[in-house]
Amino acid sequence: MLLAIDCGNTNTVFSIWDGEKFLCTMRTSTHHGRTADAYFTWFVTLLNHYRIEPAITDVIISSTVPRVVWNLRVFADRFFGCRPMVVGKPECRLPHPPRVDAGTSVGPDRLVNTAGAFDRHGGNLIVVDFGTATTFDVVDHDGAYVGGLIAPGVNLSLEALHMAAAALPHVDISRPQRVVGTNTVACMQSGIFWGYVGLVKECCARIEAERGEKMRVIATGGLAPLFQESADLFDEYEDDLTMHGLTVIHAFNKETI
Repeated sequence: MLLAIDCGNTNTVFSIWDGEKFLCTMRTSTHHGRTADAYFTWFVTLLNHYRIEPAITDVIISSTVPRVVWNLRVFADRFFGCRPMVVGKPECRLPHPPRVDAGTSVGPDRLVNTAGAFDRHGGNLIVVDFGTATTFDVVDHDGAYVGGLIAPGVNLSLEALHMAAAALPHVDISRPQRVVGTNTVACMQSGIFWGYVGLVKECCARIEAERGEKMRVIATGGLAPLFQESADLFDEYEDDLTMHGLTVIHAFNKETI
């Protein structure tokens, strides 16, 4: 079985893939000081809860936080006896290498999302990922990542407002009942919500105009459904796009060994 690990700036996700489906998905906060032993204790505790006894034979890792990769490597080697594939490393090949400026380092999460989206939807896509940052990834007709945009994430923007302006409280994102707020919280929620609706619409429209063709928009990330229900921004929503992309890259490397 394959253990797919996606380490983001905020959360780290572990999913177990049996070759046909994900048996379970578990999340923990990302912390660079967490040791291999601590990962294993947490991992086994949740597996006992799910009553799963998987025989992990392979591990693949995507991480936007380089400092955690070492302990995850030790975790895979010590407890499963395998050397993990790490997306972005030369030995981990991609089904469709990116076409970007020479010397540019593309985030592993963007490469994984590209692989997952192309496998499910074909090419000519815009993948919008609502994570710590809100990213727009352009997937060409042949499946290659060819660039994109990076904007502050929704929760990051809310936190910045709260931290930078002493009079503004911390608020949760939700769809406001009215565009014009009549109290501070409603004003902040409306500004963030409709501001991001406008951000997504405008960025996607400009990408399509620059490329001269209509493109399918695929969304992932926890807040995507909130925006989709309210503004019909996306053609598809994939809650497991990143984890699926990891299985695609793993299978490609296994086939080409």
